[in-house]
Amino acid sequence: MAELPALPVSEVVPKLRQALSDGDEAVLEAPPGAGKTTLVPLTLLDLPALAGQKILLLEPRRVAAKSAAARLAQLLGEPLGKTVGYRMRLERKVSAATRLEVITEGVLSRQLQADPALSGVGLVIFDEFHERSLEADLGLALCLQSRDIFRDQPLKLLVMSATLDGEAVAELLGGAPLIRSKGRAYPVAVHWQASTDTVMPRIDALAEQVGTAVLDVTASHEGNVLVFLPGRAEIQRTYQYLEARLGAGYRLCTMHGSLSLDEQQIAIAPPPVGTRKIVLATNIAETSLTIEGIHTVVDSGWQREAQFDSARGVTRLHTRRISKASATQRAGRAGRLGPGQCYRLWSEQGHHSFAPNARPDILQADLSALALQLLSWGIDDPAELQWLDPPSPGAFNKALASLETLNAAHKQSSGVWALTAHGQLLAQLSAAPRLAHLLVLGARWGCEEQAAQLAALLQQGQPRGGQAVDLSASLASLSGAKTGSEKLGNWRASVLKQARQWLAQLRRLNLATQAHGGISNAILLAATYPERIAKRLDRQSGEYQLASGRRALLKDAGALAEAPFLAVAALGGRERGSTDRIFEALPLPESVFDGVLGYLLNSRDGAVFDASAGKVKGFSERCVGSIVLSATPNVRVKAEQAAQALLAAIKSSSLTLLPWTDQIRQWQARVMLLREVFAGEDTPWPDVSDEGLLATLEDWLLPALQGKSDCKDLPLA
Repeated sequence: MAELPALPVSEVVPKLRQALSDGDEAVLEAPPGAGKTTLVPLTLLDLPALAGQKILLLEPRRVAAKSAAARLAQLLGEPLGKTVGYRMRLERKVSAATRLEVITEGVLSRQLQADPALSGVGLVIFDEFHERSLEADLGLALCLQSRDIFRDQPLKLLVMSATLDGEAVAELLGGAPLIRSKGRAYPVAVHWQASTDTVMPRIDALAEQVGTAVLDVTASHEGNVLVFLPGRAEIQRTYQYLEARLGAGYRLCTMHGSLSLDEQQIAIAPPPVGTRKIVLATNIAETSLTIEGIHTVVDSGWQREAQFDSARGVTRLHTRRISKASATQRAGRAGRLGPGQCYRLWSEQGHHSFAPNARPDILQADLSALALQLLSWGIDDPAELQWLDPPSPGAFNKALASLETLNAAHKQSSGVWALTAHGQLLAQLSAAPRLAHLLVLGARWGCEEQAAQLAALLQQGQPRGGQAVDLSASLASLSGAKTGSEKLGNWRASVLKQARQWLAQLRRLNLATQAHGGISNAILLAATYPERIAKRLDRQSGEYQLASGRRALLKDAGALAEAPFLAVAALGGRERGSTDRIFEALPLPESVFDGVLGYLLNSRDGAVFDASAGKVKGFSERCVGSIVLSATPNVRVKAEQAAQALLAAIKSSSLTLLPWTDQIRQWQARVMLLREVFAGEDTPWPDVSDEGLLATLEDWLLPALQGKSDCKDLPLA
């Protein structure tokens, strides 16, 4: 093996090797820059206990996995794909000689499902575990059970983290040795601002605040600058602000999750000689990525995270203050090369109110993918596994219900949840449950290539600069002539590459096809998200009724606003928002409910009090969820329906529909007088005021309404 560089983590490598020789687990705490990612895996390759076995190194992001693999191979003086390789969605570079595979976290789950024993693997290293992604938590839980049930020889586990509470992880691993390494960070001078904001300023104000700070920093300090912002919109606005004010000699770069790998590499690489680099980034740049040459950090102190709203069944974007751990990570980026500067755009006093750590994904994300994985693993109760933070029963039950709506899971007579045949197919695809459902439907309907492209677009997102509400243009660019900018071409190539991979997976399933003519993307989208099918209620306001029962607004949609029905792909809102927004959709003809989507129809009978006729009338409705497509009169009204309709009408009229007489009103007044005279907890006189009667309407009136269709002959006394 080539001689490895001396890094801060080198001091604890002997302890780490001893721990993994004597036992099967260890926890390594090492700050950024210590060398845990680029040195530790290589020092374990020749461990006798791992002879003839592979090491899997998990990274939370694709660009981090690819960068780490390249650096590890470089340190060995070998090409990628020999001793060191990588494996991720859409891309792999491994060979028969590969012993160290750098993989993304989702790859581990798929490998475990295909081979629960992880045959040929001796050690799994969880890098950057403090990020607490859903896939990392699931992967660790499955590995712990795998080695207990399926392994003849030990599966060693190493969890590496920068800021996580190592004691808790060590306890989860059965009292694993906790080894701490010092970093090589240089001192970073922290500068505070007077801001005490608890709510993020509007986007223009934030862009000006951050942009002004960056201009001040570039005037007073040399070197490159890393700027942390909450999301892509703030990055774009700050980019525009700085682009209009910076002089020559600067390269503005962006770094966020929706960029391609090639675009992210531009931000990571050193700038041309004589040029200073300013990188505008989300928290993707906190850890796992090394951005070359950073001397100064400007931190807005905000982050945006997706949180699943189980009550609404949608993911909402929350913008909130970062944790203290994140602030420490961000500041540390300025001290990798030498003494650095960190400008925090909040007050030191306000910093004390920040949470110690960020919430893990497992406590706030949609758990439908987790539920699918666990059911495929053979368990329906997360309590059967060991977790650092177990998923909440309520959120997991919501996830099971979501799978049930896709016909992917069902509750057996024994009370145990299991995958259906359709669910077993979904679990074999490397896609989220909804997209896997789309892919299988497309294959069964004879339009698998079209479905694969639509699913790939939904996963990858629309091209930058083309985030229209109407998906039609983006879909057309996939199948049309290869024209447009280089960035559009790169986006098209990435989407089509993903589509081809899923298409290959689909064809291996050998699904029977029942061809339907004229399957549009809108039909596929509506079948994927049936609860998001929307019917326009008001053209001017853009309000739509969703099949789920909720309502949402369509804004800035151009010709899409003319569509009476929509198939909605993206739906959500922001924190403190009272109404959900439709972000992406396609126009949906109503006629599809008489065709291939007819299975979504349901009919229901009901009754309503007709004030003009003075009696209850029945109706039959043809519906898609809560959307009423048509209604027809129904002369047959069930007694219970009539009683409930009367009760609702009387309640909404504040009792005025009742046949009051002067005699009854006098009696009511006398009883209330007696109640006042003999007041107290034990008074025998009931509250017969209008307010009291309304509060107990179902108790005293509903029995009297049975068999009646109007209020005229209802005796009140």
